[in-house]
Amino acid sequence: MPFFSNLPGRWRQKAPGMDTTVHKFDPLQDPRWRKFLGWHPQASVFHTPEWLEALRRTYGYEPFVVTNAAPGAELRNGLVFCHVRSWLTGHRIVSVPFADHCQPLAESPESLEALVDMLREEQLRAKWKYIELRPLPGNAHREDLGGFGRSAEFHFHRLDLRPDQDSLYRGLHKSCVQRKIQRAEREHLGYEEGRSESILAKFHHLLLLTRRRHGLPPQPLRWFRNLLDCLGEQARIQMVSKDGQPVASIFTLSYKQTLVYKYGCSDSTYHKLGGMAFLFWKAILKGKGMGAQEFDLGRSEINDPGQAVFKGRLGGACSTLTYFRCPRRLSIRSASGWKMQVARNVFGWLPDSLLTLAGRLLYKHVG
Repeated sequence: MPFFSNLPGRWRQKAPGMDTTVHKFDPLQDPRWRKFLGWHPQASVFHTPEWLEALRRTYGYEPFVVTNAAPGAELRNGLVFCHVRSWLTGHRIVSVPFADHCQPLAESPESLEALVDMLREEQLRAKWKYIELRPLPGNAHREDLGGFGRSAEFHFHRLDLRPDQDSLYRGLHKSCVQRKIQRAEREHLGYEEGRSESILAKFHHLLLLTRRRHGLPPQPLRWFRNLLDCLGEQARIQMVSKDGQPVASIFTLSYKQTLVYKYGCSDSTYHKLGGMAFLFWKAILKGKGMGAQEFDLGRSEINDPGQAVFKGRLGGACSTLTYFRCPRRLSIRSASGWKMQVARNVFGWLPDSLLTLAGRLLYKHVG
């Protein structure tokens, strides 16, 4: 039975001195959501109906927004979530799956608290395993929200694209990035970008190689196909090749004045050719060309310094990205925990066909 038919269209939450009605709606159907995101300064690609629709198509997640605006009234706030149903990892509410961040769009701490209080009450009724918030760094930490505690921490990297091209190039690490770009140019690496099935197939092959190196299954091909279909020109694959052989590729998203790096993959046989550094420089130039003011380089694991070091050498500023869950967890999760290490050892033995199948079967349970 659909999630929206299981819950009432509104809930009442009472606090001292106030009586607030909290409403929910489907952001894929209500045109107010897109209009609201259009003017809100903290809206990101991860809030958009396109991202949510790709999640729904691929994994069956059901998106909803909670707000204190009555049906038909102009939105001044809204928290977007997806209902993840899993027999393996439990039913839970996440804002939002597979997004590095999803800032709660509340106009005040009081409105955020009212919306979250309602969700906590509904969590008890519906027996959700947990509610997770993924706010941006630099905003008020939500540990003061009753029942929420830190559940995960990552490094988060952003590059300011407002300086001129020469300044951005000088900001690249001279030996580890600039020289690799120069090497890629000397090697005459072929560059292409697009959204075709052909480039998607090559990207996914490189992704399989990369995830195998990390001991993990690749995300399903249909996830990327749905992103390209739903996001249109906002989603692009960029790739470099050597003599026709794909060397490295990145998957980027764009929204308003932000370019977002979401996925990267490569063939380790060709790492010395500087393909990945060359791709990021191309992405920086593309972002400048489209008027982007920021390059969101995404998160990296606290206990895996390699990604953080590389993104720092691109000139990105690093901060701490913290996720919050209700009920509170006793410890912050880590991708290097013993359970993950056991899983990586198992995946490392699987042939390509089974590793790809594992990705198709498992990712819907881990959003």
